[in-house]
Amino acid sequence: MSQITTLRLLCSSSSFLIPNPFLRFSFSLSLLSKSRALLSSHFSALTVRSYYGRRGRRPPGRGGRFQHRRGNSTLREERRKDIDPAPVREMEEAGMVGFNKRRAEGRDKSYRPRTLQLKSRKLNPVNTVCYVQILGTGMDTQDTSASVFLFFDKQRFIFNAGEGLQRFCTEHKIKLSKVDHIFLTRVSSETAGGLPGLLLTLAGIGEEGMSINVWGPSDLKYLVDAMLSFIPNAAMVHAHSFGEKQSANGVAVLDHNLGCSVDPIVLIDDEVIRLSAILLRPNCSGGSSMKPGDVAVVYACELPDIKGKFDPEKAVSLGLKPGPKYRELQLGNSVMSDSLNIMVHSSDVLGPSIPGPIVLLVDCPTPSHMQDLFSAQSLNSYYVDSPDCQREGVKLVNCVIHLGPASVTKNTDYQIWMKRFGKAQHIMAGYEMKNMKIPILKSSARISSRLNYLCPQLFPALGAWPSENGFIPSLRDSIVPCEAHSSGFVDSVSAENLLKFHLRPYSQLGLDRSAIPSLLNHTQIFNELYSEIPEIIDVSEFISSFWKNHVENKGLRPMKCSDVVEEPWIKEASHLSDNLENQRENTSKEGYPWLNFNQKPELDPSDIPTCLDNVTREDMEIVLLGTGSAQPSKYRNVSSIFINLFTKGSLLLDCGEGTLAQLKRRFGVLGADNALKTLKCIWISHIHADHHTGLARILALRSQLLRDLPHEPLLVIGPRPLKRFLDAYSKLEDLDMLFLDCRHTTEAFMDIVHSSNGFHEDRFANVEEKESRGKEAEPQTLETNLFAQGSKMQSYWKRPGSPVDKATVMPILRHLKDLLLKAGLEALYSVPVVHCPQAFAIVLKAAERTNSVGKAIPGWKLVYSGDTRPCQSLIDASRNATVLIHEATFEDGLAEEAVARNHSTTMEAIEVGSKAGAYRIILTHFSQRYPKIPVFDEAHMHNTCVAFDLMSVNVADLPLLPKVLPFLKVLFKNEIVVDESDDAMDVDAGQY
Repeated sequence: MSQITTLRLLCSSSSFLIPNPFLRFSFSLSLLSKSRALLSSHFSALTVRSYYGRRGRRPPGRGGRFQHRRGNSTLREERRKDIDPAPVREMEEAGMVGFNKRRAEGRDKSYRPRTLQLKSRKLNPVNTVCYVQILGTGMDTQDTSASVFLFFDKQRFIFNAGEGLQRFCTEHKIKLSKVDHIFLTRVSSETAGGLPGLLLTLAGIGEEGMSINVWGPSDLKYLVDAMLSFIPNAAMVHAHSFGEKQSANGVAVLDHNLGCSVDPIVLIDDEVIRLSAILLRPNCSGGSSMKPGDVAVVYACELPDIKGKFDPEKAVSLGLKPGPKYRELQLGNSVMSDSLNIMVHSSDVLGPSIPGPIVLLVDCPTPSHMQDLFSAQSLNSYYVDSPDCQREGVKLVNCVIHLGPASVTKNTDYQIWMKRFGKAQHIMAGYEMKNMKIPILKSSARISSRLNYLCPQLFPALGAWPSENGFIPSLRDSIVPCEAHSSGFVDSVSAENLLKFHLRPYSQLGLDRSAIPSLLNHTQIFNELYSEIPEIIDVSEFISSFWKNHVENKGLRPMKCSDVVEEPWIKEASHLSDNLENQRENTSKEGYPWLNFNQKPELDPSDIPTCLDNVTREDMEIVLLGTGSAQPSKYRNVSSIFINLFTKGSLLLDCGEGTLAQLKRRFGVLGADNALKTLKCIWISHIHADHHTGLARILALRSQLLRDLPHEPLLVIGPRPLKRFLDAYSKLEDLDMLFLDCRHTTEAFMDIVHSSNGFHEDRFANVEEKESRGKEAEPQTLETNLFAQGSKMQSYWKRPGSPVDKATVMPILRHLKDLLLKAGLEALYSVPVVHCPQAFAIVLKAAERTNSVGKAIPGWKLVYSGDTRPCQSLIDASRNATVLIHEATFEDGLAEEAVARNHSTTMEAIEVGSKAGAYRIILTHFSQRYPKIPVFDEAHMHNTCVAFDLMSVNVADLPLLPKVLPFLKVLFKNEIVVDESDDAMDVDAGQY
């Protein structure tokens, strides 16, 4: 392995140490043969899992090819069949590049439905290990409910699957592929936001994919209906709802009598566990009616009794000889005596049984649910003060996990109710200050801390937690400090990430804190940083120096304290650096020939566009919340971009799973809530899950935040299939939004909206008719399709669309015009691109402004590509853009893979920006095979920068943006390019 380590360092350092691209290429070739031999011998069984896709693949091996075979042809050969050579030639002649036509039209093999099979496991009735464990998803950012993991030797259960569950499990090496059942205590975005991604991950494992049993109250059907709009039916066939009955018209409705039943609803009853559910309904007083999503569940997990100790003396006295019959008796079976004509039963030779451990998971989300909880007859058998306790074999509860908020669990009546379980261990899994101090994603937090130290201008400190009064106000309640849990009524402990309660073996029954992650030690982080990269102090000081010089020379106002918050541990760095002064002096900077410490990066004023003249730091900021593709990983979340217009509001471009958590990490809990309140619009590029599955959580939370305040519904602009998802999901939670099809925000439609002649229905109809029929009139103005009239490439976009309700669309378009005016934007329009059916890019233009001497200054122009192959429509839309944010999923050596998936390589993305004359290019949406930094050639990055999660780019800092990239690479000089861990994922595979 030492050879492998050396080779990794050489490969990853070649771009740093060899500035000449030709020499670097030659050097890479010389290492190629060695790398093949070493990698094949040490990583021959390397497995990569697909997330939003359907096929498991391996990273590129020999010749950059995927060697996973299906039948007599490789997967790469299959992809070639989907690439029509004649249209490719047509596009190349028109200045465009090849793409997968079948995928763009939604006809490739990844879209075909399959029947996913449930995992089949042989249960072990004599479990040696069993425990419940807190998976603290969302507890540090207050965006989701905690998940609970129930582990057996041969079975796994998860209760609740909020957003970020997969990212948490990847961080802590918990294999979700081993999970058999998921149970929801409520059906809402808070408890089930991560379920779509998890189902798609399982569907993409291996050749055939996997499915999983999903359980929930009758409201689960609303969630299933919503998810079916963008994920295959096969992934949902094993959803089980309970607590419903059929009405006269055949519609499933909640059976209100079930909540009063003496016996709970038994869901699973096998040799391993008896798992049952007890429904809780809110007290609908004051004429209010119960809505979908209001039903909560208490789950009771009962393990089999532990049989008594076998007594061999009794066995001998009953005429038995040592042998197989002893084992049968221990398993509870009866056997015939060897010397006596009698039947020997297990009770004759076994001591008294020990009652099996019992765990209750209680989700009482609001005070209105407490009445149903306290009066539930199904719980009587678990109370030590119940009349049932006088009977033999009373059920003694060992552990109760409370998922409700502190506003409920700290209620006096609730505390008295908790005492009815006797000596049971109570674990409070609501939001707690103690958990907020420990980042759940420590790997990501460590990278963020290092980036912040190196360049706080682009990587501001993560949102600081307010300390006023010792707690943070939350949407659901006021958070009570964890120390307050021990009260006069009952003792309890605060849930912590990965806290365990052992159930088996019986000798270990009780709490286990050994797996709880330690507090992030910033002193340790910086000690490691200085030890690995001693010259980092010089680099950080150098960046600060030329940044300050730029601000002073351009007359820009320095950043205020509110813009860049210094991390509290940065002060520690000054003390630590004193101890490393000698080490710094002995470190040669000659190892970084591409870093010139003796000369400040020069900026040519003539290259700076007019729109940046006298720009302020309150004009616009780009916050990259997620920069990875396909699925969340330890270091990169999936796609989301927050456009901060400060006092004029904000916008979200794409909204992948975990967007809310990323907002709260960047701005803090209260800051993120304020950002949601001021959102003007959310724009979604296409229907793939890694770009929109965080949307429901954002909309539901915003609706709750503004429930008692005057406000307007939030405008959501997206592809037409997204509306089917939102309409179905809105039956479950109030989303409080308006929807607008991206097709009605193309430049042609928006030109009419902004026309000086006003917005007229006849002009609207004219554009719609010409777009649907593909007429040639006014092609430059009204053509929003990808391909020329009459060509073979008209494809999907020339198909007639469904009739549009103009009476509905026109008011929403007027509303959009008003929003743009208030946000200081001159235009927002969508551009069709080449990726999948109804995929779009977006163009934002700021309104013209006037400087201090009355001179008119044009507004900035921002373009975001979404997912796409390089295409002429995007190049045209990006003409003279101030900043182009372009996907760069693949490195340049994987161009064929990029064509098959309809993505772009790094060089292709840069070429699009160069052809369009974009001033700055930000690359994003990187394959998760590049865990920390993607592969790129710095020779072509003169106006380009690579995005990282939580990177914040102020429009005033755009001139310096590419100048920082070489310095950022110092942090990753020792990093291997391709992630070769067990958790490495394929990229954006399948239809997702």
